[in-house]
Amino acid sequence: MRSHEEPATSPLSEDPSHGKFPDEVSRREHDEVSTSFAPGTGRRTKRAVGVASAFLVLCFVVVIVVRYLHSHAVAKAGETAYAAPPPVDVVVARPATDGQDLVLPGETAAWYETTIYARVNGYVAKWLVDIGDHVNKGQVLAIIETPELDAELQAARAQLKASEAQVVARKAEAEFSRTTNERWRDSPKGVVSEQERESKKADYESSEARLYAANAQVNLDKSKVDQYSALAEFKQVKAPFDGTITERKIDIGNLVTAGSTTTTTPLYRMAQTDPLRIFVDVPQSASGELMKAGAPAEIRATGAVGGVFSGKIARSAESINAQARTMRVEVDMPNANHALVPGMYVNIAFRLPPRGLVEVPAAALIFRASGSQVAQVDASGKIQFHDVMIARDNGSLVELASGVHPGDKLVLNISSQIAPGQAVAVNEPDTPSKNLAAKR
Repeated sequence: MRSHEEPATSPLSEDPSHGKFPDEVSRREHDEVSTSFAPGTGRRTKRAVGVASAFLVLCFVVVIVVRYLHSHAVAKAGETAYAAPPPVDVVVARPATDGQDLVLPGETAAWYETTIYARVNGYVAKWLVDIGDHVNKGQVLAIIETPELDAELQAARAQLKASEAQVVARKAEAEFSRTTNERWRDSPKGVVSEQERESKKADYESSEARLYAANAQVNLDKSKVDQYSALAEFKQVKAPFDGTITERKIDIGNLVTAGSTTTTTPLYRMAQTDPLRIFVDVPQSASGELMKAGAPAEIRATGAVGGVFSGKIARSAESINAQARTMRVEVDMPNANHALVPGMYVNIAFRLPPRGLVEVPAAALIFRASGSQVAQVDASGKIQFHDVMIARDNGSLVELASGVHPGDKLVLNISSQIAPGQAVAVNEPDTPSKNLAAKR
């Protein structure tokens, strides 16, 4: 039978694509085509990889070499810079030939200033001036009604009149006693008795004593009248000097009490502002030049009343304040137009004469615990530190009394890293004209 001889084959079993979908057949054919390489492809690939690796190694070596050369150059430059002398700016010390302007703050004060109190008890009947009014000496400022004082004055005057009438009576009695005593005294002996003569004499002496007492009472009553009359003068409050009313504390009907205790209310406060006093605290370093009276001063005011006014030193305390190390100086200034008022802040400029000292910029000073120093560049170009004594501080410029001579080269703003004896590279100072321009 046919089934026992050989298996039957069909056309589908011989076809390679039998039992597969069309997409799978196309994928297999594509794989078979893509995995087929041209001859020599492997050798070219290896050669390209080797060239790329060699290039990367070369770049890495170049970067290492460049970095090494740069760091070496930087280190070399640092060593060179460290070994080179540090540059410094210097200035030449010069003698101070011009006087300096010393400007200090000051405070204006009135020439006279007083608080006016009542001298009598009463109440205010009228006030005649107010704040800001300029008054003259003796001008009436207010009127005080004093009913009690007026009554006491009238009683004292009446008592005085009574005492004066008593004196007239005593004078008559004394005159009668005198004449009687003279008649009895001159009578012949035996006409009158001695007892009567002595009695008339005693009456005369008594009348004289009563007359003396009456005169004394008159004087006492006169003193009371004068006292009350003097107090009555204070019913009119008058200005003690020419000045300006700066404060008014009263109004009509206010009860006022005589005296100036802490419980007593003042009537007015007034000040005289022509001339004007200006008080200035002068530093100890400049006190010697400003102790003499008559030295000119310039008063500089700011604000709405700004301007420049002239004055003179009138007096000084001639003593240094131990806490502030300053001396109080008073400047007097004419103030006829009342441009300045008491209590103002002003600047006072004094012209100080030259003292033949050495002048250097403040930037040349070094302040240390041991005191002030300067760094001088000697002839060999090395730094030397010297102690100095400041005689006058003018702000940006300082006058030195010792430690520096004219012509010395001083370092400005020296670094703390520079040590004594170290060589430096000096930047030449400016010309004298430039220094003068900078100073101005």
